[in-house]
Amino acid sequence: MKHIVDAHCHIYPDAIASRAVSGIDTFYDGLPGEHYDGTMSTLLHSGGRAGIDHFIIFSVATKPTQVKSINEYLADCAARSSGRFTPLGAMHLDSEDMEADLAHLMELGLRGVKMHPDVQDFVIDEPRAMKLYEMCEDKGLPIYVHTGDYRYDRSNPNRTVNVLKAFPKLKFIGPHFGGWSVWEDALRLLPDFPNIMVDTSSSFYLMKKDFAREIIRAYGSERVMYGTDYPMWPQRDELDFLASLDLTEKEYEDIGWRTCAKLFDISL
Repeated sequence: MKHIVDAHCHIYPDAIASRAVSGIDTFYDGLPGEHYDGTMSTLLHSGGRAGIDHFIIFSVATKPTQVKSINEYLADCAARSSGRFTPLGAMHLDSEDMEADLAHLMELGLRGVKMHPDVQDFVIDEPRAMKLYEMCEDKGLPIYVHTGDYRYDRSNPNRTVNVLKAFPKLKFIGPHFGGWSVWEDALRLLPDFPNIMVDTSSSFYLMKKDFAREIIRAYGSERVMYGTDYPMWPQRDELDFLASLDLTEKEYEDIGWRTCAKLFDISL
C-alpha cells in the first residue's frame, strides 16, 4: 500500500492511560492479544514500526464535564504530532449546551465527533442522539459512533438503520464493520445505505477470511477504513490479516488510506 492510515485510535493523557486501558479491558470482559499503554508516544512509536503513516485519534467523554478538557487535549496532541494525527472530538448527550460544545470542538480544528453508546449509556437512535446527528449533518461533520454489542441493544444494526434513514446526508462511521460481535446482522442490514462508512477495527480476531472478504465487498472498499482500536490490538497483526485476504490493489489502497484520507481531508 502506498500509505497506511489507522482510522481508529483512542489515546489518553499519560497520567490516566493505564487506568483507562484497564477499564476498556474490564468492560469487554478481557480481550485476547497484546495491549498497548494508550499513550500518544506509544501510538507513534508502535504505529511507526508497523508502517502506519497517519492516525485518527479520539477519546470518549463519560461525563459532560470532560468534553472541553478532552477536546483541548486532543487538539494539543495533534499540534505536537508533526502532522501525523487527525483528531475527532468528544461530545456528551447530557451537556447543558451541545451547540456550544460542538462550536468549541470545531474552533479547535477537530475534524469530527466520536461517541460510544454503551460507554456513555445512550441508545443510538434516541431523540438526544438524533439531535446531535442533525447538528453534525448540518455542519458536514463526520460522526464516528460505536456500533454493535451482543450483550446490549443500544447500538446494534437494527437501531443504526433508523439513524441512516433519518439523516441521508450524515457522514456516519460505524466502526467494527458496523456491528461489533453482531456482524451477520450488520451484513444483512447496513451495506445498502450509502451514508454509512465502516472500519475494520476489533473484528478480524473473530472473523474467518472468507467472511471478512465478504463483508468488505458488501460495503465496497471505498467505504471501508483500516483501523486497529488502539490500544487494544497489535497493529502489525491487524495489517497481516488484512494482507492475507487476497484483495485487489484498489481495495487495499482504499482500505489502507484512500477512504479515510478522502473522508477527513487528509493530505498524505
